[in-house]
Amino acid sequence: MNRLRLFSLSIVLITGLLYTLSCNSCQSGKQTVVAEPYSRVSPDFNADSAYAFIQTQVDFGARVPGTAAHKACGDYLSSKLKSYGAAVVEQHAEITHYDGKNLPIRNIIGSWLPEKEKRILLFAHWDSRPFADEETDVRRQQQPIAGADDGGSGTAVLMEIARQLHQRPAEVGIDIIFFDLEDWGQPSFGETMVEGDWWCLGSRYWSEQPHVENYRAAYGILLDMVGGSNATFLKEGYSMQYAPGVVEKIWSMATRMGYGNYFLSRGGGYITDDHVPINIKQRAPSVDIINLKSDTDTGFASYWHTLNDDMRNIDRNTLKAVGQTVLEVIYTEK
Repeated sequence: MNRLRLFSLSIVLITGLLYTLSCNSCQSGKQTVVAEPYSRVSPDFNADSAYAFIQTQVDFGARVPGTAAHKACGDYLSSKLKSYGAAVVEQHAEITHYDGKNLPIRNIIGSWLPEKEKRILLFAHWDSRPFADEETDVRRQQQPIAGADDGGSGTAVLMEIARQLHQRPAEVGIDIIFFDLEDWGQPSFGETMVEGDWWCLGSRYWSEQPHVENYRAAYGILLDMVGGSNATFLKEGYSMQYAPGVVEKIWSMATRMGYGNYFLSRGGGYITDDHVPINIKQRAPSVDIINLKSDTDTGFASYWHTLNDDMRNIDRNTLKAVGQTVLEVIYTEK
């Protein structure tokens, strides 16, 4: 008799003994322990509301810094945060970009319970890309994108979270930041690449000059491209490097809530995104929830940085999975 069979037989004998003891001690027979389902504590995330927030942004037009659409959308976001009870601060600055042009930055910051020492930072970029440089037709590459998912979805999920915070405050302080000028990196069709860091300029500016001196948060969550159909949120590289515990907190929560088919337990690549300067400057150990793909050349959804990044790709189920998970994470904080 080999060890495996011996082990199996022992299990059978022990199980039989336990069953006999159970029957002898309980008239009703063997009892089965059933795991309790997860009981949600956060308010219900309204995916229809989040969808409408995306549509409103897209209706303004491409939110390219320096344009009328950008200003109008910024005014809208700022006023909505105020209407949801946030203390709102804006940062305005100009930077010289890779092409020598001066571009405006408008970071929009909303805070709830600013007196609370423990703070959670939630952020997304609200600008949209001025070039559709991933278009295969070179004649279309100079056109700005609608940015329904890339920019619009993260901003919309945070707007819906802001609406919920107004109705029922969390127990910790919450800061929501809409960062500007994230998506004006050099286009891929450029003949020469200018050396320098030209992405995530709004978050870099805030990380160096935060709206509150010596700002620190317990952790941060970045939402970027969180509205697409069949989204897959992998454990992004910089997130694992700087904030592995926060990754585990979010991904395990998503699994408990039934969203494990979106939040996959495998690693993704290293993505230059708004969480990087925040991590480097140690404002908050921050995680990037971003739709990453293993079956496309870019590693992102097929419509990334194309004119197809519009409302046709937005899925309420994805918005719900992300929004409810983030809500649950912040409402379980003490």
